[in-house]
Amino acid sequence: MSRTSLRRSRRIVPVVAVAAAAALTLAGCSSSSGGKKAEEAADDVSAGRATTPRMTIAMVTHAPSGDTFWDTIRKGAEAAAAKDNVKLVYSNDENAGDQANLVQNAIDQKVDGIAVTLAKPDAMKDVVAKAEKASIPVVGFNAGLSVWKKQGLLEFFGQDESVSGQALGSKLDTTGAKHALCVVQAQGDVNLEERCAGVKKTFSGKTDTLYVNGTDMPSVKSTITAKLKQDPSIDQVVTLGAPFALTAVQSVSDAGSKAKVATFDLNKDLVAAIEKGTIQFAVDQQPYLQGYLAVDSLWLYKNNGNYSGGGEEPVLTGPAFVDKSNIDTIAKFAAKGTR
Repeated sequence: MSRTSLRRSRRIVPVVAVAAAAALTLAGCSSSSGGKKAEEAADDVSAGRATTPRMTIAMVTHAPSGDTFWDTIRKGAEAAAAKDNVKLVYSNDENAGDQANLVQNAIDQKVDGIAVTLAKPDAMKDVVAKAEKASIPVVGFNAGLSVWKKQGLLEFFGQDESVSGQALGSKLDTTGAKHALCVVQAQGDVNLEERCAGVKKTFSGKTDTLYVNGTDMPSVKSTITAKLKQDPSIDQVVTLGAPFALTAVQSVSDAGSKAKVATFDLNKDLVAAIEKGTIQFAVDQQPYLQGYLAVDSLWLYKNNGNYSGGGEEPVLTGPAFVDKSNIDTIAKFAAKGTR
């Protein structure tokens, strides 16, 4: 610094001092706010919560009302949303056209990402394309394994329903069953149809398919009961969801049948039924994990450009068998509603 500059700087020291004092006063006012934010950020980091900007993700499913399987998926999605600083907007409708409308609503709201099930992919194709055209990333989960890449989704999380059905069919051969009844609660749902087709493919006995109205449980019960009474040779009932398995147990009793019951999917009551022995076993596809990964994957894509499975392969969450040999491990999680 030159001497001239030094002299000038000395002359303005009083002014600078006043300004500095004012700045310190203002800093004192703002530091409490900034310090609080810093503390909150530190708390978020220590708790494993993301400090990335808030984003909104829509999850749109074909879930019928009252099905506990979907409650588990939603819990997984909510856990990921809480961790990732995500606002989760969940909606569902088992009618494919109405589900497509829900996706359109999400597009209109300009969400940051969409997680969707494709139980009836043809009905969802156009609206999924609209989301992609609007530069909204879309991932699939639970239903749509055979079409997710064709429809341009980023990723898919779920189980191969054909493989899971074949696994169940093979397991039935080890139980001594000869005549199975596969109960489908929603005709035309690709996931459910693939499960029964898989069972039929590997089970060495006879397999019949029975369609029931899954939205009317008393009707489900009476329809299964009537079928068991009509054909006493049926010694195995296979249901495609936990509530239907529990109802099938009642139908077996009402029909005076000796058929055993196995199922796809779990809930807390079904775990208790496996413990008691009224249900043989269940095929678990880990719905909590599906919901969690669907949301978390969109956060990862938004914030780090990641693709699970490289964007080419699905991430499989099942199948796994739950029976008396491992039910104790599963029960503690089922009690929390996460299995």
